[in-house]
Order: sequence, then C-alpha cells, then structure tokens
Amino acid sequence: MAFELQQHAKLTQQLVMTPQLQQAIKLLQLSRLELLDAIRQEMEENPALEEVPEAAAEEQPLAEEPEPAAEGPEKEVTIEERLTEDVDWRDYIDEYNTPGKVNFEGEAKESPQYEAFIAPKESLSDHLLWQLLMTSPTPEEERIASIVIGNLTRDGFLDLSLEELTEACGEPRETVASVLALLQTFDPPGICALNLVESLLIQIDRLKIDHPLVQEVLQHHFHNLENRNYRAIARALKQDMEEIVAAVEVIRGLDPYPGRQFSEEAPQYITPDIYVHKIEDDFIIVLNDDGMPRLRLSAYYQEAVGGDDKMTANAKQYIQEKIRSASWLIKSIQQRQKTIYRVMESILKFQRDFFDKGIDHLKPLVLRDVAEDIEMHESTISRVTTNKYAYTPQGIFELKYFFNSSISRSDGDAMASASVMQRIRQIIDHEDPKTPLSDDKIAEMLKESNINIARRTVAKYREMMRLLPSSKRRQY
Repeated sequence: MAFELQQHAKLTQQLVMTPQLQQAIKLLQLSRLELLDAIRQEMEENPALEEVPEAAAEEQPLAEEPEPAAEGPEKEVTIEERLTEDVDWRDYIDEYNTPGKVNFEGEAKESPQYEAFIAPKESLSDHLLWQLLMTSPTPEEERIASIVIGNLTRDGFLDLSLEELTEACGEPRETVASVLALLQTFDPPGICALNLVESLLIQIDRLKIDHPLVQEVLQHHFHNLENRNYRAIARALKQDMEEIVAAVEVIRGLDPYPGRQFSEEAPQYITPDIYVHKIEDDFIIVLNDDGMPRLRLSAYYQEAVGGDDKMTANAKQYIQEKIRSASWLIKSIQQRQKTIYRVMESILKFQRDFFDKGIDHLKPLVLRDVAEDIEMHESTISRVTTNKYAYTPQGIFELKYFFNSSISRSDGDAMASASVMQRIRQIIDHEDPKTPLSDDKIAEMLKESNINIARRTVAKYREMMRLLPSSKRRQY
C-alpha cells in the first residue's frame, strides 16, 4: 500500500476571537466595581490612556476691591461677600481683625476626609484583651488568654474543645479552665463559650434570670426548642403550655451571636448601573456614570509617534500598541454602556406593567425574547444582565430578576414565577400565626386564583424565600 501527499482546496468558516472582541466580552460581564478596578489597572499600565480632567468651575470672587481714587478720602469698606461652605472661619476672623488693608481670598482648601473624624471600630480581640489587662494577669494567664481569643469564631464561640485548648497551651487543665472561665465573664455576655447552649446559659447567669424552667429547656430540650416543638417540651417537663411559651420568650431575648457586634466586615452597598425614572406617564432611562472616569488618548504620545524622528523603531512600536490598546478599551466601554441601555430599554418595553404597578404584574420573560428584540445573541444578554442592577420606581433589582419562568393559569393566561412567589409571601404574611397554613392549603388557595402549581412547587418557592414550614411558623 503506497502513501502519497496531495493538496486539496477547502473552504471553511469559523469564528475568530480578536483581542478587541475578547476585551469587549470581558468588560461586558463585569460589574460596576470590577469595571472601575479594570480601568484603574489599565491606566496604571498604559501611559497612552489618561483621564479627562473635570472642568474647573470659575471661582467667584469673595470681595471686589474698589479701585483707588485719585483724590478724596478713601471709601468705607462694606462686607458683602458670599462665602463658600469650606471657609476656615478662624482664618476669616483673623484676616478681618488685622490692621491695614485686607485681601482675603477664598482659596480652595482641601477639605479634611470624613474618615479622619471617625474612630476605627474596635475588634473583638482588642475588646477582650483590654478587659484582660484590667485584671492584671500573670504572663502565663495572658498567654493562655491570647490563645483562647485567637481561636474565637466571628460569632464569639471557641473553635476548640477544652482538651484541644489544654494541649495547645501546654498548661495544666485547671489553669486553662480558670482562664477560660475568667474570659467568659467579660463583655459581651456569652463570649468565649464552647457552644450556643453554654453561651445562652452564661447570658442567663449574667442577667440574673432566676428561672429554673429556662435552664431546663436549654440544657435538656434544646433540640425540641430548635424545632419549635413546644408541646413535646411541655409533656416532658409536665408544665402548662403558657409556662413553656414564657420561658421560650425569655430565651428569644438572648443574643445567639455575641461576637457579631464586633464584626470587622464592611457592608457592601449596591450601586445601580442604570436608573429608570418615571416622569409623568413616561419612563426615562439614565446610565449611572457617577464615579466613572472619562478616558481619552494621550495627545503627547500621539504627537510623539507622528512627529518624533529620533524615536527608535521599538519605542514607536511599543507606543503604537499602547495607543491601540487604549483605543480598544475606550470603544469597548462605550459599546458596553450602549448595550446595557438597549437591554434595559427592551426590558422596560416587556415589563412596563411591573414598573407601573409592582411585582404582582411581572410577566414571564426569557433571554430569547430580549435577544430577538434588540437583535443580539442570548449569551450577550446573559452577560449584560449578570451583576448589573437597576434602580426602578419599585426598588433596586438585578437585571436577572426581570427574567422569569412561566406559570400556567386556568384561564389560559401566564404568570411570572416571581409574582407567584410574591403571592405566596402575601398569603403567609396574612395567615393566623396560631394556625399557619400548610403547603397543601396554600396550593389550594392559589388554585382558587387560577394559579395551578403543585404542593412541592409551593414548598420550593417557600424555601427560596427562606420561609419556615407551617410546623415552625406556629406561635402559641
């Protein structure tokens, strides 16, 4: 069998991801904060990219000096200035109290940062160590206490057993237990406990709650307490239900997470990417450009590439690549903003009743509907709606929220799944707390409203909204 090489002409078509297309896709799926970080990083690495400085507002003169007259007495100076809000009043008074001619200029002084007036939040370890030093501990006690404090969880519980703690400290068990008992008397109450039950018992002791039934429930019936099975507790302790409910109310007033008040985690606030305002009978879409730097190509490097004959070929090629990269970034950001606007415009067209009347009027919508409306691919719509938020007259929602599956109704119409979840929440909010509705009963009530869903679907939606089942919602 002979082998030979032959050439054949073949025509194929394939998608080539250019660097510019890859960058545009990457920027499209970034959130607002991630986009700002990407822009700052690019500005640090690319000298051809610069931010357009904000136009400096013309400073209004605080006082107009009268022109000196050639003859005659000098006119009396009248104070008719309009002062800016950032005037240093001490300098202002000192200037006008000095003898002779005064020329006070309202210089644009840098205002102090707001954070400079705020004391840093005290951490849990610092708070406990400060209380420990007030007891004048020995070096051994201070070392043991430091190990205990270093092994606390964010909730304030000890992450080690007493045996593990004794082994880690290398001290006698009695000494370690004594230091741990001392730390458990510190503020906040319930700190340094081995578990939740011990923490609650410590809080009862600190609050001087002399109620044996409360201690009995915590020590021997905590499992039934978690499951809200108060009848089992009443049968086991042979007590009236009113007594058990009173003890439970005392326990509910305690803090199950004593260390969280010293949490160092900063809250993350949502900044909308787009605003939808209702003006009269129409809606206006406004992109949020607040804090977004306006970019441009550096004129210096553009002139350097075009007019400097002394520049080496490698240097000129490097600058040309940076200019090209900066130009791609600017175009990609503009395309990103334009795409977000078009997607929001399409969502507004499909979900206008929601913007007018609320969640109950949310309609079923899928990515394909918006993609066909604005003639884009579904994957592009998916990237645009990920981690993007819109401010609407009904509140702040992620763009993904407007896409819902369809729930069939008896009259042939369809309803969005988010609207069904809202209906379930309303039913539970208005139920009798003494006799909460089961999932079967909720499904029957929805059927009366022409919403056909099964009991397991009700249970799934209830769990998604983090609502307890009927057995745990009952209040005595």
